[in-house]
Amino acid sequence: MMIRTLLRGPAAFCALATALAAAPGQAQTTANGFDLSVRNIMRGPDLVGRSPEDVRFSEDGRWVYFRWRAPEARDTLPHTWRVPATGGTPEMLADSVADRMAPVTAGSWDASRTRRAFARLGDVYVADVNGNERRITQTPARETGPELSADGRTVYWFSNNNIYATSVDGGPLRQLTDIRADVAPRDPSLEGQRGNLRRQQTELFDVIRDRVEAREARERQDSIRTEVRPVYIGKNASIDYWDVSPSGRYVLLTVADRVEGQQQTVVPFWVTESGYTEPMNVRTKVGDVEGVNRAAMLDLQTHSLTWVQVDSAQRARKVTFEGGEWAPTEDRALLIGIPSDFKDRWLYVVGPDAKVTQVDALRDTAWVGGPGLYTAGFVNNDRVYFMSERTGYAHLYTMPATGGRATPVTSGAWEVTNVTLAPDRQTFFLTTSETHPGERAVYTVPVNGGARTRVTALQGWTEGTLSPDGRTLALLHSTANTPPELYLMPAQPGAQPVQVTESRTAEFRRGPWIKPEVVTFRAGDGQTVYARIYRPRELGAQPHGGAVLFVHGAGYLQNAHRGWSTYFREYMFHHLLASRGYTVMDVDYRGSAGYGAAVRTGIYRYMGGKDMSDHVDAARWLVQNEGVDARRVGLYGGSYGGFITLMGMFNHADVFRSGAALRSVTDWPHYNHGYTSRILNLPHVDTLAYRRSSPIYFAEGLRGDLLIAHGMVDTNVHFSDVVRLTQRLIELGKTNWELAVYPVEDHAFVRADSWADEYRRIYELFERTLRPDSPPLPAANPVAGR
Repeated sequence: MMIRTLLRGPAAFCALATALAAAPGQAQTTANGFDLSVRNIMRGPDLVGRSPEDVRFSEDGRWVYFRWRAPEARDTLPHTWRVPATGGTPEMLADSVADRMAPVTAGSWDASRTRRAFARLGDVYVADVNGNERRITQTPARETGPELSADGRTVYWFSNNNIYATSVDGGPLRQLTDIRADVAPRDPSLEGQRGNLRRQQTELFDVIRDRVEAREARERQDSIRTEVRPVYIGKNASIDYWDVSPSGRYVLLTVADRVEGQQQTVVPFWVTESGYTEPMNVRTKVGDVEGVNRAAMLDLQTHSLTWVQVDSAQRARKVTFEGGEWAPTEDRALLIGIPSDFKDRWLYVVGPDAKVTQVDALRDTAWVGGPGLYTAGFVNNDRVYFMSERTGYAHLYTMPATGGRATPVTSGAWEVTNVTLAPDRQTFFLTTSETHPGERAVYTVPVNGGARTRVTALQGWTEGTLSPDGRTLALLHSTANTPPELYLMPAQPGAQPVQVTESRTAEFRRGPWIKPEVVTFRAGDGQTVYARIYRPRELGAQPHGGAVLFVHGAGYLQNAHRGWSTYFREYMFHHLLASRGYTVMDVDYRGSAGYGAAVRTGIYRYMGGKDMSDHVDAARWLVQNEGVDARRVGLYGGSYGGFITLMGMFNHADVFRSGAALRSVTDWPHYNHGYTSRILNLPHVDTLAYRRSSPIYFAEGLRGDLLIAHGMVDTNVHFSDVVRLTQRLIELGKTNWELAVYPVEDHAFVRADSWADEYRRIYELFERTLRPDSPPLPAANPVAGR
């Protein structure tokens, strides 16, 4: 399907400019009759449409299933659809039929890839490549994670903290484990003086020896009858991961320990059915006591549990283990270990005896991360593959399973972001950014390395799902001004993809949507920074010298790319701002994804450092290159973007006239452990990192106009963050700020009316402070009481 250009040539742009100029306030109507207003664009998916998601193939590879909402649908919920893998018109399945027909996204294949086990609505099923399906369980309990033996004859699953199995073709149900979240009981009668007396009795009297022998014989019989004996994993422990070996004898386990003494924060639910405020216990704060994941090998024949041990230096650093996969036909598994300070990643091969061979070590003096941190597998019994940032960019490597020298499969100043091993184990399908940091395409490369072959030629952002037989690719492809659509193509270079969905509503297609240019500029330290730019003239408007910087959230995320943004509401909002004369820039600041380890870790020990200076440099670039008035630059963003907005308003009042901080972190010791401790270490250890990174300490620097907006039921960045900042601003005597609260919203807003109210306030803030006739930056006011 072709993307239609809705406005062409100078006449069209003049018509659009006339329409925009005539529209009062935020009511903007384009020449095509599109309502470019805050209330309209904040309808989100109801305006744009809902793109396909949860793409998966049937076991025989003949059908592609996906979740989707057709643009003409009357209801607002997505449903399950399917389309032939060769292309065609998608058909929607009734929910009752979809639950029975559609394969799930996850599942486990046997070695020959002729059968697949999966869970559907809490029960276990097995299907073959001919489309035949067998239901294995039908119980009130919830069965999870089913997997098949290598020969496809036995199916295993997890339920009630234990592993079960049965023959696919019929047979008795077997409970393979009796895992108990407790310590092994001790019999005090066998210890000390009591134990000494028992041993003496056994030594002296035949009748006692006869009783003991009879009891042990009964126990042996019970063991044969039950075929399972209890194993103890410790108090407050639970199974986090399990995987049965190819022989069916061993299980690799990772065990999560729940730590006693953790203090969780309370988030009140304000608007409730009961009429009473209802508290929710959510997460701990960074630096609180944290558990680790232990790993063990369980022998299903002897029912012995052997814990994985690493060397003393690694053990002292509290390694957490993440399970990998078994070799194709041998009882050796991959295991990933990461210490509590996150500065290393170790890749191990572990055998049935739970002894490990370390095959790779990745170290970063900041913290290990990037694409593929947990990507590892076996090419064959003798060789493993993994991803690593060892060169500064995430690339694919292979090496002997016994350890040795790693062989790079890919290399260069770009990243591999996804790896799929083809069913024949001879080829990798890769998603990479080698054409441009803001593009993604699918390539193939032999497992032994060599030249890569580009498979997808679509320009923009393309990610693929390979069919079980390796013959077909289902693609989700987008550009900067078109949301992801489903395409199908043979998994061969040069094949033509066929688009099978059109998700955009007719109303959205009338909009003035542009592909914002991705520009680069040099930061003060010489780093190249990428950004999207929205220019007023591209929307048929005259620039008036005001500018707005948008700060994406998530910290480690990429937004200045050539695909459809997850910030699609903001994408449309930037059109509204540009249509009103603002130049808008969206910066991939230090800490963003897509640019290698140096950019990813550029915020180590100082959030609000280089990520903040990248925005200061962006503002100066706009002044020098886009005719922006240095006195009229604003910024806004949510979550991490809200944090940067606060840092900009508090520390760079000479650069940013106004800002809107949404759901923002105000003080990093109050955020979660997993994210924050990687970047800033521990708050009671690295006090400098936390103090210089927390906006609440710099609030006295506020001069421009500030909007703070926050959901009151935010379970991620808690509402208490802005409550504390509010008190700080009050005590400092600051007057040019306002707080907007949203009583029913979590971190990610859901209701369109909340979105509209929030962005109306942002729009009015910029209209009030960044236009040519706006009042100048207020003079610095003294801190109250000082």
